[in-house]
Amino acid sequence: MKLSYRVEEGARLGALLWEFGPGWRMISSAMLGGGIGPREWVLNAQVVAGYARMDPVDHLVSLGPREGAGVGMMTAASVDRYVRAADGGVEAYATVGLRVPTWAAAPEGHVDPELAPMRVGTINIVVVLPVAMTDAALVNAVMTVTEAKTQALVETGFAGTGTASDAVCVAVPVAGEEEVFGGPRSEWGARAARAVHAAVRRGAESWRPRHLK
Repeated sequence: MKLSYRVEEGARLGALLWEFGPGWRMISSAMLGGGIGPREWVLNAQVVAGYARMDPVDHLVSLGPREGAGVGMMTAASVDRYVRAADGGVEAYATVGLRVPTWAAAPEGHVDPELAPMRVGTINIVVVLPVAMTDAALVNAVMTVTEAKTQALVETGFAGTGTASDAVCVAVPVAGEEEVFGGPRSEWGARAARAVHAAVRRGAESWRPRHLK
């Protein structure tokens, strides 16, 4: 994983880039490269708070590698404060910003005025597993990652299940026998859950003293 910087709108912004190369399959909720399919890289790009560009996919394409299909996510959080955690061969990386935590099942019509303009992807998570997975197991793994993230937020006292624009990416190799389960009590799902929980919890704990004073 590489960390680089650029200047946009007068701000110094970071970007994290994972270059996997061929032979990887990913599932993601990201705007660029979302869904399930072969991907060769993942980009987590910091943008200014109140990001209002109407071409986010083109913007991400301009920031990513020129070769191969990839996944591109955005966040207003400082990506140089990313947190990495590992468990039994699974790696999890999280960039955590929690200025506007949100409950998933908020009342209909509830809009926080601080979300206009929207702050993009304040909690982004990248998980790398060393085993192949079926499509169903990948979907299950995304559920597990999300549950682990929410557990970490609840334990650290934040009133929300995440933010309104979180993004996730799970990367697995193409080769090998495919795992058919990705839930929190499966072998690899449990490892992913523990890694994500540790990364998000540490990120949330370090975010609070810097912003809630």
